[in-house]
Amino acid sequence: MDKLTFTMENYLEAVYELSDDGIGARLTDIAARMSVNKSTASTAMATLAERGLIEDGRYRRIILTEAGKSMASGVAEKHKTIRWFFTEVLDLDDETADTDACAIEHVISDRSIHAMRDYLRMHTGNSETREGNN
Repeated sequence: MDKLTFTMENYLEAVYELSDDGIGARLTDIAARMSVNKSTASTAMATLAERGLIEDGRYRRIILTEAGKSMASGVAEKHKTIRWFFTEVLDLDDETADTDACAIEHVISDRSIHAMRDYLRMHTGNSETREGNN
């Protein structure tokens, strides 16, 4: 599968984060998260559906496919790791760390993410990314 654009990865991540309850995400909530109108969000959902990453579920909820879950969880984990690194190591405030993590998560290599996680585990004694806003 071709790599998604930054914007499409952000939409996929939004669906992932808004689907915690297991019944999917509403288009209205996705549009609000992305600060776009429902028409724009609907166009993005059509693109993700064409790629087999989402489907319409019960009550017109947006549901991630297995491929969509896998891709979205990878993006979300990158975001959490970068954010954790920025707040713990660089002592950045949460807002700056979150904004920068959102930009970097799309271009950073898996090797760099693993190095960040290893560093954090060694220096913080914590084996999991710190919880926080994405």
